Amino acid sequence: MAMVSRTRDMLEGLVKDGSFKWLSKRRSAFEEEIEEMARSPSAGKNWLPELSPPANVVVYRCSKILGLSMCQLRENFDAEASDLLKYKSNFARNLLEYCCFMALAQSIQVTGYLDDNKFRRLTFDMMVAWEFPEAAGESFPHQMDDDATVGVEAFSRIAPAVPVIANVVVSDKIFEVLAASTDNRLHFSAYDKFLVRLERAIRKLQSQSESSLLFSLRSERREKILEVDGTVTTQPVLEHVGISTWPGRLTLTDHALYFEAHRVVSYDKAKIYDLAADLQQVVRPELTGPWGTRLFDKAVFYKSVSLSEPVVMEFPELKGHTRRDYWLAIIREILYAHRFISKFRLSGHERDEVLLKAIFGILRLQAIKEISSAVPLCCEALLMFNVCDELPGGDLILEKLANILTMRDVDRRNAGKSRNGMYSISALALASSLGFVFGTSSGVTSDTGLIVGEIAVGEMTVLEKAVRDARSSYENVVLAQATVDGVKVDGIDTNLAVMKELLSPMTQFWNWLLFLLYWEEPLKSLAFCLVCTYIICNRGWMGYAFAASLIFFALFMLLTRFVGQGSPIDELKVTAPPAMNTMEQLLAVQNAISQAEELIQDGNIVLLKFRALLLSIFPQATERFAVALLALALLLAFVPLRYIVLLAFLEIFTRYSPLRRANTERWMRRLRDWWFSIPAAPVILERVNEEKKKR
Repeated sequence: MAMVSRTRDMLEGLVKDGSFKWLSKRRSAFEEEIEEMARSPSAGKNWLPELSPPANVVVYRCSKILGLSMCQLRENFDAEASDLLKYKSNFARNLLEYCCFMALAQSIQVTGYLDDNKFRRLTFDMMVAWEFPEAAGESFPHQMDDDATVGVEAFSRIAPAVPVIANVVVSDKIFEVLAASTDNRLHFSAYDKFLVRLERAIRKLQSQSESSLLFSLRSERREKILEVDGTVTTQPVLEHVGISTWPGRLTLTDHALYFEAHRVVSYDKAKIYDLAADLQQVVRPELTGPWGTRLFDKAVFYKSVSLSEPVVMEFPELKGHTRRDYWLAIIREILYAHRFISKFRLSGHERDEVLLKAIFGILRLQAIKEISSAVPLCCEALLMFNVCDELPGGDLILEKLANILTMRDVDRRNAGKSRNGMYSISALALASSLGFVFGTSSGVTSDTGLIVGEIAVGEMTVLEKAVRDARSSYENVVLAQATVDGVKVDGIDTNLAVMKELLSPMTQFWNWLLFLLYWEEPLKSLAFCLVCTYIICNRGWMGYAFAASLIFFALFMLLTRFVGQGSPIDELKVTAPPAMNTMEQLLAVQNAISQAEELIQDGNIVLLKFRALLLSIFPQATERFAVALLALALLLAFVPLRYIVLLAFLEIFTRYSPLRRANTERWMRRLRDWWFSIPAAPVILERVNEEKKKR
């Protein structure tokens, strides 16, 4: 009773001394709730001394949703949580997360909860309270009004608890977009606008999916219509197949892409481009233009084994290619989701869960597009499966997600069965409240194992750890790519100068080998020859020699690292070639093309001469070549490999020694004469009929 009395006195004191009126004279909802808690008959049970006032208000709201007192919620937490979660330093935040997850799981059972301003305000206040959960912690905001803001960490913990609002993989990117204009702090106005647009996108999805549009084609798999384009004449969608082009209507569902060509008053029969089947689909950006030219970067390329030729979908617009980028991202999201399903052989509830994640990502993207229509978006960064395809380690994220979905992770499975309140809700748990009916998800309740979501109270799940590691690796990739972009230079001559400088050590080493090979100093060449011969003759020494060279390079790098640590990096100094005017550049390009053409011609001649030898066009040369091949085959069959290597080394290295130089020059002359005497196989060039090509 003494504890109850002290709590009541503290609450009444907070109200009487005006602690919550210092920002505004108008009474806020926060003040009214504090006063309601103070005047409640069970005031002692409606205040937890370990929590801050904002956290107490949020937990009080959660208790009203759940029909339990705050003390009962704490008792339930003590019963379900592990000892680690009840540790004093993190107790307040863990208890707050537990209450939030429980209340959110109950709140989403109501249809149209995103339309409820109280729900939107509650989720935002949960984030505010999450940042200041402890009563004796940092200074906290004395009231939660429209001026309160939250950071990315609070958003990433609370928002993914409702899967339609955010996702663990992309929550930080969603926050960046919403808080881009407010110094990386999210205001309630931006968050509220996002949820309102999200609810609008959900209603649009429901109305389109329930319409008669392509109903006969969609009914078998209960496909949901995610996006439709090309219905407005000012924004057409053009389908290019070969040299033909047709305007029409493009429809994306959660299983396929449909294109209906325009007719006079209606649409032609829909063409189906399946995204669910494993058809080795290729979807990428493409350039289009008149008469087959590649000028405008506004199209999507689609190719699969079921098509005789690829299809190009063009999205014309006056400036930029935002329409194309948006469609490319959402098409890939559905395609990657089905590839994930196929790779891990998911079915039933797990398959529906994956499709819902992809659908929710597209809905979030549509909502964000409406909010930030004037700001260019990176659509791929807001879609989960697109992100996993691009991030280094994205495959590990998908593996962890598959483990969670199929309950192969034993600890997670046991936790999901015994402590449902310790985890956030899953995407599939939202299906019925959003009006979605999947093939196997109808009738799924919160008692199923799939209720276990992606966020756990007081701990980082395996999925969150995989995302964190992938993000860290991606930052390193970005830094490395920045250095790559910084060292790129323009001009063929400049790039050749840089390459020449980089290869100068190899050039010096090659020149040294040639110096020994031509026996310009016989004593050095003889010593090198004897050492190499000894290494080759002794079994196993070649491996030791190779290992010694690798050890040398490793020690060199380690010594360079420790000796040069902290010192500035030595930049490669390259003497820039003299600047060339336009005419000189054109002549240089023409000269390079001519040299490349000569190299290709020489390569073709070599191949044609070998063809002539194989076809015995010149019988005498063919006989000699066949005898040489037989001798080489017998040598490889009966002589040990190390002796073959030794013979090859001695043949090459002693070729220009004083004893063999004259003989070598004579044999090289005979070999050259024999090669020049071999005719090339005939070639006939067939020209394509231009009239057939035009048809």
